[in-house]
Amino acid sequence: MIDNVDLLRLQMTQGLGRVGLRRLMEAFEQTQGSLAVGSRELFRLAGIREGLEKNIPSVHAPELVRARRTLEGLAVRMLSLWDEDYPAHLRAIDDAPPLLYLRGDLPRCPCVAIVGSRKASSASLELAYEISRDLGSAGVSTISGLARGVDGRAHEGSLASGQATVGVLGCGIDRIYPPEHAGLYGRILEEGAILCEVPPGTAPLAYNFPGRNRIISGLAQAVLIVEAAKGSGSLITAEFALEQGRELMAIPGAVRSAGSLGPNQLIKEGATLITCAQDILDVLGVLSAPCVPARPMLCELDRDAQNVLAQLDFEPLHIDEVAFKCGLTPMELSDNLLDLELQGLICQLPGMRYVLKK
Repeated sequence: MIDNVDLLRLQMTQGLGRVGLRRLMEAFEQTQGSLAVGSRELFRLAGIREGLEKNIPSVHAPELVRARRTLEGLAVRMLSLWDEDYPAHLRAIDDAPPLLYLRGDLPRCPCVAIVGSRKASSASLELAYEISRDLGSAGVSTISGLARGVDGRAHEGSLASGQATVGVLGCGIDRIYPPEHAGLYGRILEEGAILCEVPPGTAPLAYNFPGRNRIISGLAQAVLIVEAAKGSGSLITAEFALEQGRELMAIPGAVRSAGSLGPNQLIKEGATLITCAQDILDVLGVLSAPCVPARPMLCELDRDAQNVLAQLDFEPLHIDEVAFKCGLTPMELSDNLLDLELQGLICQLPGMRYVLKK
């Protein structure tokens, strides 16, 4: 069986990609060879172009020595496709990572991936937190990318429930990106796991993240898109979810909101509409968890009040903007705003600004 040093040497071979690494590992398993001898024959059996074997770093190469010290210092486990501990859900996908770097322990319960915009609205961030928290209370773990915005809030919600969460990186396992998530990185390790497929020291370069996204969806039973503008990386995760046969879910949003274009389109194309954790649990067949309390239905309000409420969101809006959108007189608007505030549906902020009440 190929040892970790040889695995690391193969992955750090310049010019050898993910597909080539997998072919080499398969050839290695078949021949039970060693890189000490026969590397040229090994590369030939794997169908790798001649001469690339010369790029294999020696066991004394500085970059290899640094990587080994990093892995040992951080107690990182290396998992190959042939290891019993390799995640079964991930192993089943096409283009499964031939090698994983893992810190912490992967959860053995159902897992849902929650991803979304790095610049999400406050409403979407709160929903990501609440849904992952409620999923955690029902024994379901959250998987995400440890990024700013929705990803970070999803991890935090899961941790708040006491449930494990998994952060998948698009950089080396020794790199914390974004740097302001250093504290969150540490908390995740206490309750769950951090993993990646690239060697230590790898920078968070753009071309690493699509590959990271396929791992996020591959580890999960279902993928929830919270907020995603057109061209968002979250939509790449959605594509992987469909290819991998995962349940694809999305939270709807305002039709004119750029961040809602992705989820709304996914729902139109067949993704399951989600408003709270219970919707996800119903799809997964998991026992109930508490949901965010429902707000009074619009039909319980008169037409003017419905009109005013429909213009408001969790982002503050000045009374003049509300008036412009509603087309009501100042007196009519004031009466409806006061009524909605007394019903606990909205809040008035300093500067005559109004928001929906959370």
